[in-house]
Amino acid sequence: MRIAVYPGTFDPVTNGHLDLVNRASQIFDKVIIAVSNNPHKNPLFSIEERRDLIFRVVQGMDNVEVDMFDGLLVSYAQKKGACALIRGLRAVSDFEYEFQMALMNRKLQPDLETVYLMPSEEYTYINSTISKEIARFGGDISCFVPGPVIDALKEKFSALNNKEKE
Repeated sequence: MRIAVYPGTFDPVTNGHLDLVNRASQIFDKVIIAVSNNPHKNPLFSIEERRDLIFRVVQGMDNVEVDMFDGLLVSYAQKKGACALIRGLRAVSDFEYEFQMALMNRKLQPDLETVYLMPSEEYTYINSTISKEIARFGGDISCFVPGPVIDALKEKFSALNNKEKE
């Protein structure tokens, strides 16, 4: 069985992420979306909230699983029996960082390949940070994120706004 791991913080998951999951699920027997805790980021949603949101939007995709991990990605991938990591490239600016990470991962786990997928053209400009900023100011993000994420962002920002007023 060819298993791929698609790692990320997914804060929140976007339509661009889902486009890559869909593409990867057509190539691999199983795709594990692995939600990580990145110590260099300050996520809006907890890791459990991010996992649950992704789970809600990938229901019905038979060969897709959602999980959480902490620590070295290559160790997690090895534990899951993965042969590949899925990474998205939206623009040339993504490549340098992704290339360095792929070489480091290959050094740590030589049998683990990194597969780069480009999102559909309509999703190349979407990212989680932009989606959150638009949502924070009440903008329409329906073309950027799935419905459950829209609802979760509205709820999160409403709670934060109420907390600031106290």
